[in-house]
Amino acid sequence: MADRRAEALTALVWLTRLPVMRLLPDPLPSLSACAWAFPLAGLAVALPAALLLHAALGLGMSPLIAAILAVALLIRLTGALHEDGLADYADGCGGSTKERRLEIMRDSRIGSYGVLALVLMLGLRVAALAQLGQAAPLLAAGALVAAAVLSRAGMAVALAAMVPARPDGLGRSAGRVTALGATCAVALALALLIGCAWLAGMTPTAILLAPLVCAAAQALLARHARRLLGGQTGDVLGAIQQMGEGATLLALVVAA
Repeated sequence: MADRRAEALTALVWLTRLPVMRLLPDPLPSLSACAWAFPLAGLAVALPAALLLHAALGLGMSPLIAAILAVALLIRLTGALHEDGLADYADGCGGSTKERRLEIMRDSRIGSYGVLALVLMLGLRVAALAQLGQAAPLLAAGALVAAAVLSRAGMAVALAAMVPARPDGLGRSAGRVTALGATCAVALALALLIGCAWLAGMTPTAILLAPLVCAAAQALLARHARRLLGGQTGDVLGAIQQMGEGATLLALVVAA
């Protein structure tokens, strides 16, 4: 039990900016050992954002304002970690060779592809939450949590299925996640989805569609990364999370 607690806390350190460093054991578990807890990290940052979304709607704010506030808090709690990965990956896609793409992705400057990817993904997330919030505030809050946990389970699957594209960096240092670890992450995310669905009143169609669309979108991005880079990096993992979150919200809009 102590090991599981340490792994869950380490997942929070890697994937959020929550102040849990003082609670960590020494030595730290490897990131690959913590992969099963990635959905818990998603839950930890999504719950405050979902509560803010619901409260803002309850106070009479427009669905658009409420959605912007919720997404802003979500970004604050993660330190824009995954958004940064999406932007870097989008910029890297403009390179002509694998080596050049990896070089561009390591550049701290953001290019036009990165800006466009961020704007489009943020716009999609805000618009989807606003539309759901207009229909039912509780449904929007549940969708935000569901998207956060499902998309982070996809990161665990990517670490199990994809080889590192670089000899160094986060993708290499994370280690290879076992099939059991990835399966546990998916099972945990599905359990949390069912809980959200019950509390938020999601339809059976939404419960089935959300994980399928999330997995399909993440698989497409992973395939694209394999072709362009030969595997995963920390930026690829961030892009996979963002792709899964956006796709999940879109699926829940369709199924609402």
